[in-house]
Amino acid sequence: MNYLSVENISKSFGERTLFKDISFGINKDQKIAFIAKNGSGKTCIMKIINGEDEPDSGQVVMRKEIKMAFLSQVPQLQDELTVEESIFASDNEILHVIERYEKALENPDDSEAYQLAFDDMDRLNAWDFETQFKQILFKLKLEDFKLKVKNMSGGQKKRLSLAIILINRPELLILDEPTNHLDLEMIEWLESYFAKENITLFMVTHDRFFLERVCNEIIELDNGKLYSYKGNYSYYLEKKEERIASENASVDKAQNLFVKELAWMRRQPKARTTKSKSRQDDFYVIKEKAESRRKENVVELEINMERLGSKIIELHKISKKFGDKKILENFSFDFQRGARIGIIGKNGTGKSTFLNLLTQTIPTDSGKVITGDTIKIGYYTQSGINPKPGQRVIDIIKEYGEYIPLMKGKLISASQLLERFLFDSKKQYDYVEKLSGGELKRLYLCTVLIQNPNFLILDEPTNDLDIVTLNVLESFLLDFPGCLLVVSHDRYFMDKIVDDLFVFRGDGIVENFPGNYSDFRAYEDSSPPTPKGGDDSAQKNTNWKQAKTISAGLSFNEQKEFNKIEKEIKDLEFQKKQIEQLFSDGKVADSEIEAKAIELQKVIHLKDEKEERWFELSSKME
Repeated sequence: MNYLSVENISKSFGERTLFKDISFGINKDQKIAFIAKNGSGKTCIMKIINGEDEPDSGQVVMRKEIKMAFLSQVPQLQDELTVEESIFASDNEILHVIERYEKALENPDDSEAYQLAFDDMDRLNAWDFETQFKQILFKLKLEDFKLKVKNMSGGQKKRLSLAIILINRPELLILDEPTNHLDLEMIEWLESYFAKENITLFMVTHDRFFLERVCNEIIELDNGKLYSYKGNYSYYLEKKEERIASENASVDKAQNLFVKELAWMRRQPKARTTKSKSRQDDFYVIKEKAESRRKENVVELEINMERLGSKIIELHKISKKFGDKKILENFSFDFQRGARIGIIGKNGTGKSTFLNLLTQTIPTDSGKVITGDTIKIGYYTQSGINPKPGQRVIDIIKEYGEYIPLMKGKLISASQLLERFLFDSKKQYDYVEKLSGGELKRLYLCTVLIQNPNFLILDEPTNDLDIVTLNVLESFLLDFPGCLLVVSHDRYFMDKIVDDLFVFRGDGIVENFPGNYSDFRAYEDSSPPTPKGGDDSAQKNTNWKQAKTISAGLSFNEQKEFNKIEKEIKDLEFQKKQIEQLFSDGKVADSEIEAKAIELQKVIHLKDEKEERWFELSSKME
């Protein structure tokens, strides 16, 4: 069943054509990834599909009554709303029924409103729906329902946007970089959720593990043409290589024929017969084919790395906390030459703070950071470039000089350097604010590398970069002779370039793991959970997957219990508030005070037991 068709759409901005006559369809149960280089119009196509933009020509046709949702790179949320209010702000009837029921629980005196809400919950079978959306919120770590959007981090906003979409269960989901700003735990849960759910997906993502494990089709926009691959990322890489080899062989054949035909053309008299005129027309077709060899424009990375001495960076018992929140506690480490270390951990455990301590951007509470005399740090932060108003691309690079030193004493002009980073002469004079997210990241990477660092620190370098640029960056980093420290949620990227990990567990605990991310995940999954009553430090070192009950799914009886327990908790909450209201209003007779107090304690105790069991069962569910 076809859900949506994109028919011959085109889009230009001034003289620049982003794409022309693009057509494809999205059918039920397809999980499609859309791949293209930065600046080629991926996000623009997503907005056209979502109705936020109009194509210059062509149209998007969507099947009637299809429920579609769009997750943009920048969450579209209202700052003054809480988590709960944001969820209930949709037009989902079941959510409105649940909202009325929640309000009825808060007003135990109005038994009529409670009964009406309770009946509506039964009529729409909202109990199961509420259980499902509470489970999604639990998995996405959105337990503080009263937290306002304006007080959320970027990661929390992304998770809330995801929760709203998943709770409403659209038939077609359009995703623009869904894994950006999510930590590894969230990415792996989302990956698992999408892989098993019967939901139709169309997404732009640079996460190659996500492409491998979720998608069953990849559409690529390459040099203005669309190519479709009916498989995952591995299949795409294999078939793309075959396609390019076939295209190049065809071009080589055309070039050989072109040489012969060119010689014939030059021998022909000006007056041509009908036969020679036909051959002449064929010549121009052959010429076009012969000149159609792919232009593989890739970023060229080259730096004149400063000499690296024997002393690199030493961390001596450094500690840092913000209020009661511990980031590091007596952490020591001596970086050696050629160190290639990745940093992983949940959001909020202090990964970026650690980088700022290392670079002495912020002070430690105690301990010392000793940096060797020859160390020159290149620090790629998440904040990126902060251009001045009206600043052009080339102005950013010229701040470092008209000419930039490269290896072996060579010099390169600012303009030539930008060309190596895929900014052509016209693009160099664009205003910085007009660049796409990926182009901004590429320009920022250029400014970090031209300073010729020998200790490179990268904080989430892969966000918004296209897969082609990612591959070039990985190749450069593999050959980088200096030290490398990387914070990234890109598992494919981490596997490729790091040898060791700093694992941030939270509460000031950081472990040094000898291996890459896949090694770490295999080790964690094979480790038995820490037994109860064990050493406290051992308990803290339990990884975040094991900190919950090991997920094994629910048995049939457990599923029935789980479905029932939600209603029981709601009823106990209602009873609790009714009794508390009686005490508050002074409506309990003196002779009944003791009995009512005992009844209240029983209700509270039973409610606590039910909630503990709910979380126990919920943690088993994937």
